[in-house]
Amino acid sequence: MKNKIIFLFVLTSVLSAKAQSYLGYYYDNYAGVQSALYNPASIADSRFKADINLTSFSAAVGNDYYGFSVSDLMKGGDYDFELQSKKFPSNSNNFIVNADIMGPSFMFNIAPKHALAVFTRARSIVNVRNIDGDLFNKLSSDFDASQDYSINSQNFSVVGNAWGELGLSYAAVILNKNQHFLKGGLSLKYLQGIGNAYMKANNVSLAYDNNSDNPTLNTLTTTGNLTYGGSQELENDDYEFNQNSNGFGADLGFVYEYRPNYANFSADDKDLNKYKLRFGVSVTDIGSITYKDATQRIHDLNGTRTEEQFEELSSDEYLKTFPTTYSDAKKTSLPTAIHTNIDWNFYKKFYLNLNSDMSLTSKTALNSNSIENAVSLTPRYEVKWFSFYLPLSYMQYSDFRAGFGFRAGPLFLGSGSAISNLISDESKGIDVHLGLKLPIYQGKKKDKDNDGILDKLDDCPEIAGPIENKGCPWKDTDNDTVLDKDDKCPTIAGPVQNNGCPYEDTDKDGTLDKDDKCINEAGPAENNGCPYLDTDKDGTLDKDDKCPTVTGEKDNSGCPWLDTDEDGTLDKDDKCPAVKGTIANNGCPEITEAVMKKLNDYAKTILFNSAKSTFQQQTYPILQSITAILKEYPSSNFSLEGHTDSDGATLANQTLSENRAAAVKTYLIENGIDSSRLVSVGFGESKPIAKNTTKVGKALNRRVEVKLTK
Repeated sequence: MKNKIIFLFVLTSVLSAKAQSYLGYYYDNYAGVQSALYNPASIADSRFKADINLTSFSAAVGNDYYGFSVSDLMKGGDYDFELQSKKFPSNSNNFIVNADIMGPSFMFNIAPKHALAVFTRARSIVNVRNIDGDLFNKLSSDFDASQDYSINSQNFSVVGNAWGELGLSYAAVILNKNQHFLKGGLSLKYLQGIGNAYMKANNVSLAYDNNSDNPTLNTLTTTGNLTYGGSQELENDDYEFNQNSNGFGADLGFVYEYRPNYANFSADDKDLNKYKLRFGVSVTDIGSITYKDATQRIHDLNGTRTEEQFEELSSDEYLKTFPTTYSDAKKTSLPTAIHTNIDWNFYKKFYLNLNSDMSLTSKTALNSNSIENAVSLTPRYEVKWFSFYLPLSYMQYSDFRAGFGFRAGPLFLGSGSAISNLISDESKGIDVHLGLKLPIYQGKKKDKDNDGILDKLDDCPEIAGPIENKGCPWKDTDNDTVLDKDDKCPTIAGPVQNNGCPYEDTDKDGTLDKDDKCINEAGPAENNGCPYLDTDKDGTLDKDDKCPTVTGEKDNSGCPWLDTDEDGTLDKDDKCPAVKGTIANNGCPEITEAVMKKLNDYAKTILFNSAKSTFQQQTYPILQSITAILKEYPSSNFSLEGHTDSDGATLANQTLSENRAAAVKTYLIENGIDSSRLVSVGFGESKPIAKNTTKVGKALNRRVEVKLTK
């Protein structure tokens, strides 16, 4: 008997199933009535006219203590699960059991924006929490009744519940405006309790002391207290169903859809998914079940019993040897949870779903079930008659899982752990869901011209047109692209900007009144239809007049001619506009005899190197003075004449005189005198001004003279 009692405190081996049913299938837009179990808002704006579930089933097994190979499990009798499975003991191992059977159920649309669902369901769930896995491993593998044992403080709990549901779901579209779409739903459930049991240990410790001399004096000392309750006794196999055990539950949910391409769909495209992103949130299993006539016992385990006292007792009888307090059992709370979901239609018929399931039930609460927290990422391909999905999930007690599933017409089958179980020898869970239903899909409405108006309501079913015109295109009598309904001149073509009427040209200047700033006065187009002004009345229009307020001449851009130096010669005729001169000399000053004498006095002192046309150094200041005088008389032209003495050959002297005159000319040109004003000529020894018989005479004959030519 001591074996039973010790194992009572570690609860023997219990496997589990995650509470998230139909993993990967719920998110399908063709999940139909099953989707109402996860989020009641899902059935509004559905892809179904109606969906009838014939039968469906979901169950899963998982834990964080045992790891196993699915292929080994299938060996049958050749496989010892307890010995060959891997174990992962900790001071807080957890287990949970769940099964979900959906009976005949259906959903249908009661109006374009409203839907109802009725479902039947049988469910069971068992939670085992905070089991000391190290202790469990020790007791299950090498328990020796001849050895002393002690179990430290334990605070484990067990909750098991089975019940049936009859549910009614209602969902409606709340908002449908442009790219924003929102729907909400509520499920109310009548709950029929089938069976309930719970146990909670509070600081339970156990010490077994073996007396090898006298086994009847073996002792079992325990401390703490143990709470047990439920609809039947712990070891009573004669279960009696109590139909008065019942309760009520509710689910609440909302779904928002972001529809950036809403303009591509009409209200009648009920067979099409319209969203790019879908966001869902729901809270499920709000409620509890009260089991009539259920009892609760609290056993005060502080005490010591001998082998003789407990050897022949059952576990239940042994517990009753301790002080026991009796009361009515606590009502059992449903595994309330919140679910959030994001579904992304990333390419045509391909979707990616991110989902989280989080328990809202306290794990320390008495007689309360809870789900296994989970996050999943599920890519899927989805069309009307077929879908394929690959759920990848992380479970609170079972770690990472990968699976697959499909929907083909009335049949769906899947597992959230099939792939990971096939490739892993440390699987901590296994699950499956399957179902058979009768789907009645939304049909494609007939609209031959694709104008969004059903043929039965379209006055022009072969030609696209707006609903305002009963599906017929608006006419454009004058073919000016402005429809008659908007055309103020429906029989005369005109631009859109003028409401279909032609623009007028009141002053007939070729500039339409819409662009004419002087509609009653003709003017050129480049001046916005206005005539150009002539402010100073000089015959030159202001647009061309550089002096629009002063009378001037046309050939001077409307400006009067200037006489800058005020010498009576207008600048336009004045070759020296900045220097006073005579009219006879084109406004330039006339050169005098005194100036000419001064030039020649300078010229006579020009010195060349002997027999050459190059200047001596002292000559350059003289040349600069000559240059300055010539610049004062820019309208005068000069002849530069070279002469030599009679020494040397006549021909050589002629060449030398020409070169020397040319050298002076070149210097003057290089220093700013226009070449057109100068000529140079040489006379050799032919024009002496003194006798060549003396040095003085020869020096006078070697000269350059400057003559005024004009």
